[in-house]
Amino acid sequence: MQPDVIVDTKGMACPMPIVKAKKALDGLQTGQIMEVLSTDKGSINDFQAWVKQTKHELIKHEEDNGVYKFYVKKQ
Repeated sequence: MQPDVIVDTKGMACPMPIVKAKKALDGLQTGQIMEVLSTDKGSINDFQAWVKQTKHELIKHEEDNGVYKFYVKKQ
């Protein structure tokens, strides 16, 4: 999957990953994909709730060596 933008929030605690993701997503066109990288374990629940609330699509999320990756499609 090739994201249109990558937002690196590694080392940041809640709510900064969501704040940075929202700002980046605002700059995208409908249908574009954002990848967010986070090391905050709480970001899993945060992103699921945020995407549901904002009506964007969480395509998938995965964890790799303590780095959480979220792929969000702008609706």
